[in-house]
Amino acid sequence: MTEMIEMIRTDAEERMQKSVEALKAALVKIRTGRAHPSLLEHVTVPYYGSNAPINQLANITVLDTRTLSVIPYEKSIMVTVEKAIRDSDLGLNPTNVGNLLRVPLPPMTEERRRDLVKVVRHEAENARIAIRNVRRDANQEFKGLMKDGEISKDEEHQATDQIQKLTNQFIGKIDAVFAEKEAELMEV
Repeated sequence: MTEMIEMIRTDAEERMQKSVEALKAALVKIRTGRAHPSLLEHVTVPYYGSNAPINQLANITVLDTRTLSVIPYEKSIMVTVEKAIRDSDLGLNPTNVGNLLRVPLPPMTEERRRDLVKVVRHEAENARIAIRNVRRDANQEFKGLMKDGEISKDEEHQATDQIQKLTNQFIGKIDAVFAEKEAELMEV
């Protein structure tokens, strides 16, 4: 009986962890004003009839705090890579300097920083909702097991308490990720 409870708890914990990871992945794409190679991670480049991630076609490095360097592995795709970066939703304008692209990051205004904090807050809230949904699903499974007579009322109560503790723990992780990103965004 308790192995079923443990299976549900483990599944819930894994799903909650995935919510935290998804939030971190979403926040990586939000620009902080500092150059970081992961900024271009979601940019895709048309390459031989299909779209390929830019990091598979070029070496991306940081030249200084406000500039990225993109060196395509094949010189023939330089213009295509440049166009892909320019057309992305990042608002970047790369400059072709012979064998590499310089990608300067424009300085962020106070208003833009506040807008980005709102976006981050929204992403964090979506992650909290996902975690609460996992809690609800697990609690419903426990109620079902109790109705079927597979676990007692006390076991169901203990199991829902464990899930609540897990929920609080993962919402705390999300709050920490949010606070870290907010501080990073508001840093001038």
